[in-house]
Amino acid sequence: MTADALLGPAETREIARRLGIRPAKRLGQNFVVDPGTVRRIVALAGVGSEDVVLEVGPGFGALTLGLIGAARRVIAVEVDPVLAAELPRTVAARAPEAAHRLDLVTGDAARLPGLPGEPSVLAANLPYNVAVPIVLHLLATVPSLARGLVMVQAEVADRMTAEPGSRVYGVPSVKLAWFASSRRAGLVPRTVFWPVPNVDSGLVAFTRRPPPEPDVAREDVFAVVDAAFAQRRKTLRAALARWAGGTAAAERILREAGVDPRARGESLTVSEFTRIARYAGVTRAAT
Repeated sequence: MTADALLGPAETREIARRLGIRPAKRLGQNFVVDPGTVRRIVALAGVGSEDVVLEVGPGFGALTLGLIGAARRVIAVEVDPVLAAELPRTVAARAPEAAHRLDLVTGDAARLPGLPGEPSVLAANLPYNVAVPIVLHLLATVPSLARGLVMVQAEVADRMTAEPGSRVYGVPSVKLAWFASSRRAGLVPRTVFWPVPNVDSGLVAFTRRPPPEPDVAREDVFAVVDAAFAQRRKTLRAALARWAGGTAAAERILREAGVDPRARGESLTVSEFTRIARYAGVTRAAT
């Protein structure tokens, strides 16, 4: 695909003008208008000719055009019906040789009953306010996703990739770690967006891996995580009391799991949270 097929600021604004669209901050609509950033994302995501890519929130199609030039197929999920209707026209006009590779789904990525295919890669510029729930939902419901690269608010990127003991380590860090290994893949300046947001963005790369203990249910592990971080300043013995059925029960489960009851949630790895869930199940089954 030639460089002039990608959307720049002028082309994006022209499409918006023709459609009568004004980006809505409440929907997190900050559109990439820099072709260099699009090429960077496609390269960092490692998109190749055998990949089926899932793109969430394609908007005006800036990233879609970059992806469709590299992938075997792109499944684009757009919640805005006006933008969804325009996307195939944009692709057909600017990349006619690749237009047949686009599958469009109009709907909310967090509530889709299914997809027209089995994507292996997630590549997306995600709305700031729903980025983490969408990533976790897709990893839980689309087992074919093996890896991904998402652009999110820089602060959210820090939380998603934080290690135990970090000041920003929390629920998003642990839950993403249950599904995948993740890392920061770079910063994205606010100047590449229209409209320009008030914060910088970051790229998060992830690779799916097996859960710490496949026979421990994810829901059980996440229940422990939610309870542990609901009261960050408390020790696990106190924070897990309601979840466990009392302070004494919480302490017993923690000791059986080999976790110090005086520790706090931000010091535990996803494997330790999984062990707590395992021993909670064993303890409850024995009573």
